[in-house]
Amino acid sequence: MPINDPARSGEPRLRPLSARSIVLSLLLGTHPPELPARDLARLMAGFGVGGSTLRAALSRMVAAGDLRRTEAGYRLSDRLLDRQRRQDEAVRPRTRPWDGDWEMVVVTATGRGPAERAELRSRLAALRLAELREGVWLRPANLDRPLPAALGAVAQHYTARPEQPARDLAASLWPLQAWSADARALLAHIERLDRPAERLTAFAAVVRHLLADPVLPPALLPAHWPGEALRAAYTDYQQELAGQVHAHVTGGSA
Repeated sequence: MPINDPARSGEPRLRPLSARSIVLSLLLGTHPPELPARDLARLMAGFGVGGSTLRAALSRMVAAGDLRRTEAGYRLSDRLLDRQRRQDEAVRPRTRPWDGDWEMVVVTATGRGPAERAELRSRLAALRLAELREGVWLRPANLDRPLPAALGAVAQHYTARPEQPARDLAASLWPLQAWSADARALLAHIERLDRPAERLTAFAAVVRHLLADPVLPPALLPAHWPGEALRAAYTDYQQELAGQVHAHVTGGSA
């Protein structure tokens, strides 16, 4: 989904993060994803979130299964640990040399309801597959990752070589020009920011955008593709944020 407004002015319009979103952003970027309550409170204060707002957000997040209360503080739930792994892979996707093959997933299960179909579509999109037509998903076979074993219960996996020129096919499956334009807008935007809350908001948008990067072989990408630049910017921010977390934790325990 484009990050810009419909006029596509080149300036991203990003909604401020809620207390919940800030907590998740901090924990998703922390390894291991757990923080003592007092250190989390200090960090949140730096983003303009007061103690009562934080306590209410933490209570709701524990009740919703987003967080687990531990002896030390708060930790991501198992469900969100999967999200953290996907986020880490989005920043550092594992690829292999591309020999021209495409992987194709054909949905074979029938009789599924709308919710099940929507969930399967989300799972396939998260694997960076694109839908050629209903029930047929594909992408260049350049990702070094296995498909989930559970997918075999509802779909079949094949290797193929489409007759259509690979660059044309890729351009028809993914909005490459729009993704590139939005990535460049984000890169320009983060260069102008220095306030912690604004930077966290912007880099949360960077992560969402990287999750939508198809990670295609270089030969199939438009010229001057900004994917690596966006990943490098986020990697630098992760290190910056990790330094802030470390400073608060060690400072609080001194």
